[in-house]
Amino acid sequence: MWYWKNKLNITQPTELARVDEKLSKDKAVLLYQTGYLEQFASGTLDSLFAIHRYLFEDIYPFAGQRREIEAINGNFRNVPMMYLGVTLLTIEKMPQSTFDEIVEKFVEMHIAHPFLIGNGRSMRIWLNQIFQEELGQVVDWRLIAKQDYLMAMDRSPIKDIEIKYYLHQALTDQVHDLDMYLEGIDQSYFYDGYDAYMVSE
Repeated sequence: MWYWKNKLNITQPTELARVDEKLSKDKAVLLYQTGYLEQFASGTLDSLFAIHRYLFEDIYPFAGQRREIEAINGNFRNVPMMYLGVTLLTIEKMPQSTFDEIVEKFVEMHIAHPFLIGNGRSMRIWLNQIFQEELGQVVDWRLIAKQDYLMAMDRSPIKDIEIKYYLHQALTDQVHDLDMYLEGIDQSYFYDGYDAYMVSE
C-alpha cells in the first residue's frame, strides 16, 4: 500500500502522520522565509508540483510527482488516472485574473487531486501564491472554520458559491504578515486532521 512508502521506514500510520506534520510544517516555514516560490509563475503546474516536492521531499519518495493510482474521497471520485495528465494541463491554462477565476481554478485542481497525499496542504499555498500575484491579497486561513471549509469544498464541484464566500471574507492585503502566515499553516493543516504541533509557537 502506498501509504507505507516513506523514506524514514515508518510502518505505523499514527507515527507517520506525526512525522509528516512536523517535517512538512518546518518546510512550509522555510518556503516562506527563503522566497523559494518567487522563481515560479503562479497558477502553473511547475509551481504546484514544486510546493508539494518542497514540503514532502524528506518524507515521501513520490513528493512532487503526479499520482499513479485512482483517488476516491468519501463518495466522490476524483479525475480518473487516464485523464489526469490532460486535465492538469487544461486547468493550468484556466484564466486567473479575477477572484472568481482564481477560485474556479482552485476548485478544478481540487477535483483533479494530482497527488497521493498532501493535496489540500499544497494547493492552499498554491492558491495564496496566485491571489498574491494577481490581486495583491492572500487568504487568512484563521478566519475560516474547519467545518465551514470542508463542507464548502465538498460541495464546490457542484456549486462553488460557498467556498467563494468564505475565501472572499478571509482575503487580506497583509501579505507579509509572518504571524498570519505561521498560524495559517496550522489552520490549513488542521483542515486535514494534522494538529499535533503548532508551528506558530
